[in-house]
Amino acid sequence: MPGAQEHRAVGEAALRWTLAQVRRDELGPWVPEHVPPDADGPAPDRDCLYVGAAGLALLVAEAAQARPLDADEAELAAALRQRLEVSSLESSEPSLFDGLAGFAGALRALGSPDRTAVARLAAAARADGWRTTLAGGGEVFHDVGLGTAGIVMAALGAGGEHSSAVVEAGCLALMAAAEEAEGGLRWRMTPGHDVDMPNFSHGTAGTAAALALGGAAQGRPEWVAAAVAGAEHLLALADRSDGGFRLPMRIPYKEGYEQFTYSWCHGPTGTSYLFAALQRADAPVGGTDGGVWRSRCIASVLASGVPERRHPGFWDNDGLCCGTAGVGMMLLDAAQSADGTDEARRLLGAAAVMGDALLARAVVDAEGARWRFVEHRAEEPLLRPSPSWMQGSAGIAAFLLRLARVEAQGPGAVVVRRPDAWWAVPERLLA
Repeated sequence: MPGAQEHRAVGEAALRWTLAQVRRDELGPWVPEHVPPDADGPAPDRDCLYVGAAGLALLVAEAAQARPLDADEAELAAALRQRLEVSSLESSEPSLFDGLAGFAGALRALGSPDRTAVARLAAAARADGWRTTLAGGGEVFHDVGLGTAGIVMAALGAGGEHSSAVVEAGCLALMAAAEEAEGGLRWRMTPGHDVDMPNFSHGTAGTAAALALGGAAQGRPEWVAAAVAGAEHLLALADRSDGGFRLPMRIPYKEGYEQFTYSWCHGPTGTSYLFAALQRADAPVGGTDGGVWRSRCIASVLASGVPERRHPGFWDNDGLCCGTAGVGMMLLDAAQSADGTDEARRLLGAAAVMGDALLARAVVDAEGARWRFVEHRAEEPLLRPSPSWMQGSAGIAAFLLRLARVEAQGPGAVVVRRPDAWWAVPERLLA
């Protein structure tokens, strides 16, 4: 049965393959979104957290916790730091996945205090939040991935003199955007959006988490109360059978989609981070501690059959955003929060199951390790491998390297400060 040594070996192989995909130009390092790439040069979002340089920075930060960086890795870390500092001056996109908030989180993970990104976010704030530059620009998003909630989380994680101003502006905008809903409050991805995706990445769970964190940090009980009202709306929507907690992927249901998925973006893996935030804010929901609801989210994930591919379309992704590595990271966060208990050992064992599945599905050769996700509706269902953070080998490598460290060192191992998850482990563990 695989263990820490095998998880680390494949994590190192994935690190090697990912870094081998790094290209250079006059602006600095970048990676293609897929291999082989769609174009000869970098995409406009070359520096972003989701598929770009900021994601590479988080991987390098994880590698540095596993062992000393070699000369090439140390040089890359310096080049990424320099590139992200320049991008923080030049980019106007505010979001976590594509812009300044992600740059601030990546620089913090590399051990570099952000000098610019959070200050520029503070200066760009409006009464309704931040205007995106994506898809024509001008739209306001409330969510974690593209909008205000993710900006608040990243600013809190990055810290610095301008963080408080960003949190104040963001939480006030979220409070103004709240909608009355069954049992409490809700937030949609954008104002008036006709699809409600209630889970973490694009819906109420993530937005409420940002308010809970902001309210706890800045002594604003009304923000925490709004976060609780968001969670109480989710309680009204949730399937809570068999001691679990899961929300529909989207409302209204759309033919051809899974009604429930179990990922970071649209399932209880991500939604567990709302309850971790409420636990941090010491804010019960429905008379029950947030930690209990967090455990119920985990119970639904583990009862779902993940990481087995039970039928076409179920669990075809192994990345952080939508797949196995994201579940594994969540289980490690929960295990490290429960250090010293039998529950920590159980959760670490479940994280190892995710790691073992990644080992079984890896494409490993002399070039390293990578993963090909599945699109069962395509003529060629095996997709090209990606070196990206949220949808490829960078995020998977980081999970495997972290898993191996926790297996070897125990739940007290250091945790890299991810900008969308830093509150889910004790502060004393954060790098």
